[in-house]
Amino acid sequence: MRTFRILFFKELKSYFLTPFGWLIMAFAAMMQGLSLSTTLKEYSESAMSENLVFATFQSPIFWFYFLFLFPVLTMRLFSEENRSGTLEGLLTAPVKIWQVVLSKYFAAYLTFILLWIPALIHFRLFAMLNDIPPPFNNGELYGALTIVILMGSLFTAMGCLASCMTSSQIIAGIVCVGILFVHFLLGLIPYFFGDQIAAAPLFHFISSQEHLRSFSRGLFDTRPFVYYLTASGFFIFLTYHLLDYRRWKP
Repeated sequence: MRTFRILFFKELKSYFLTPFGWLIMAFAAMMQGLSLSTTLKEYSESAMSENLVFATFQSPIFWFYFLFLFPVLTMRLFSEENRSGTLEGLLTAPVKIWQVVLSKYFAAYLTFILLWIPALIHFRLFAMLNDIPPPFNNGELYGALTIVILMGSLFTAMGCLASCMTSSQIIAGIVCVGILFVHFLLGLIPYFFGDQIAAAPLFHFISSQEHLRSFSRGLFDTRPFVYYLTASGFFIFLTYHLLDYRRWKP
């Protein structure tokens, strides 16, 4: 565990001891504020049946910056070390492959989780600074943040795999975007072709859009927990074996 802890804090420092991590946090906070303010403007112009949390997390602005975060957070994890030649030295050092993979994954994932502190503060400030009851409750707010964090576990693992595939950060980012886009489109298939297709239950099960809608209404379900954690483990498993293959490749 000592080796893992050293590698983990080394990766974490690369986010917060450089301008890179703070720029990401500033971007996330700005987009979260923009998404909330845009939704509030819509509330002031017309009556809305859904709660504020649901409307904010279903806006196109949310999906734009949410999916954009993962290529930025993960594209340099393995590709930069592979490009600079330090990855070979790391793989030949007395460390285990799983320690390298998990330290990078958890550093990126923890950074992603910290990016949502401003969003929580935004909603809390709205509730504290207004005399009227907020148009959402704690179940809806914490439900939305819970599913966002769960989705982040899978999407971060996808980004790790993409970064491990190449020595170019740009290509790693493009591959990550492609994987996320395919996953996003799979969740939309029932809306395009209806529930008559045989695989419709599967597409509903993996649909991040449906999960976010349910949790944003305060409807917790254990199935997304199983799906995201299992799928995250699968992509980490693939990253581990890809890195292990590179270690022994002549």
